[in-house]
Amino acid sequence: MKTFWTALLFMTLLVSCGTLSRKQETTTVKTSINQERYTNDTTKPKLVVGIVVDQMRYDYLTRFYNRYGEGGFKRLMNDGFNLTNNHYNFVPTYTAPGHASIYTGTSPMNNGIIGNNWFDKFENKSIYNASDDTVEPVGTTNAEGKMSPRRLLTTTVTDELELHTQGRSKVIGISIKDRGAILPAGHAADAAYWYRGGGEGTFISSTFYINELPQWVKDYNASNPSQPYMREWNTLYPLSTYTASGTDLNDFEKAPRGKETATFPYDLPALQDENGGYSLLKATPYGNSLVADFAIAALKNEQMGMDAIPDFLAISFSSTDYVGHQYGVNAVELEDTYLRLDLELERLLNALDHQVGNDNYTVFLTADHGAVNNPAYLQSQGIAAGYFENDALEQFLKAQLKIKYSNEKIIKKISNSQIFLDYEQLEMAQLKSEDVQRFLSSLLTNYKSIDKVFTREALTNSNFTNGVGALIQNGFHHKRSGDVVYVLEPGVISYSRTGSTHGSSQSYDTHVPLLFYGAGINNGTSAQRTHIIDIAPTISSLLGISFPNGATGNPILPVLK
Repeated sequence: MKTFWTALLFMTLLVSCGTLSRKQETTTVKTSINQERYTNDTTKPKLVVGIVVDQMRYDYLTRFYNRYGEGGFKRLMNDGFNLTNNHYNFVPTYTAPGHASIYTGTSPMNNGIIGNNWFDKFENKSIYNASDDTVEPVGTTNAEGKMSPRRLLTTTVTDELELHTQGRSKVIGISIKDRGAILPAGHAADAAYWYRGGGEGTFISSTFYINELPQWVKDYNASNPSQPYMREWNTLYPLSTYTASGTDLNDFEKAPRGKETATFPYDLPALQDENGGYSLLKATPYGNSLVADFAIAALKNEQMGMDAIPDFLAISFSSTDYVGHQYGVNAVELEDTYLRLDLELERLLNALDHQVGNDNYTVFLTADHGAVNNPAYLQSQGIAAGYFENDALEQFLKAQLKIKYSNEKIIKKISNSQIFLDYEQLEMAQLKSEDVQRFLSSLLTNYKSIDKVFTREALTNSNFTNGVGALIQNGFHHKRSGDVVYVLEPGVISYSRTGSTHGSSQSYDTHVPLLFYGAGINNGTSAQRTHIIDIAPTISSLLGISFPNGATGNPILPVLK
């Protein structure tokens, strides 16, 4: 059930026990004025579908373009509006900050989601962006259901839609990852659903949204939806045709536990016991298939887009991220995952055509971040790259603090390339935070593989208008962030020697697709630079609703009719 403060957000909304029976009382009091207001405006969609592809670099649109069919990525690119120079305007480029910023129209400096996990200096522990011990799991007894959007400090475009329509719009978030469903759905949504692997293989939620699963979700889960996908994963097409990727057998990929090499085919039934049961499906294309299945089921069973009051379906395809992390940017496994995702997008668009009508819905597709090519692979190609050891850095800094101040406990935590100082230790040693920040900055500036350093003092007292400084500042939350932030050199990561990761200010992490398609959208292409925080204001303008309350982005006017 929604919390008290969330309920106050729109007091006219009456939440029913089953929730997705869907505010039946308020539905019966839709006024003719409201109906006429939407019905007479043909540019406003009956349904907005937000699609986030986790860890999708922009060049995956062009690299695999000739292999895509006509009904998925190509349909959105050729019949919609393609913004080819779209970037994140902040770091860190992680999943939770990405999803939060897409839907809030502002960066972590305002929405507060500064990482997937971060060190909370007030709770004195590392926390997860969506964790919430005040709610209970729904659809499972596992703690993976104890999630909510409470740490998100600003409203989302989905919240604003609910506010604008007095709760009459239907808003649902769906993803493999909890954060991929929850942060887009926002605070006022009807539901958010995420995937529980292990021995269950079902979609779950929390009491922040609903007290129990709707009957259609119970029926869906009871059908054992994951079992049909626990099968062999082989390439969709002959292996020899995957020329946009490296060789299948190489030294830069991580095989699943129980398999000697990261090569096709993958016998998933034989691997599942050593790889978390149904959780194994997350790192295969079949995780995306499950999300598409469930999204289409939600579309049908919730009758989304079937009346004049616009609804919002927020979908995040997460398996692309799991595959990217495990196998890397250059892997055949990644290419195959995108070719299969293209088919799932076509299936989803066809379902939207059938139920809502091609002229009645709007889609946007983007990504929460990109990814770096495996540094060992880059090195093999003569390109500067490398690996960074966080533990070695921490040991070095503490040793230097002991020499300088006779106190190595001044550093409380290093998290997400941020150094948190212990202010109790500073007070005991009668040290000024600014002096310690500057000392650490000088050490870090001369440390191997560190490119740039920013202190809290600089980030709070200066205004960086461009470059890395602006990206750091946009991702820096005054209350939640640390005291010193460092940036690694291009191509350098703190990660395993296999697979890929992300999080940096480099273009391989910030440059992501942005496609708009459907009702109210022009057909065209633009290389003008846009930012991820422009999406929510653009959709808000399309719907004629208020921007999210912390929005700092601007509508992308060429997109809109």
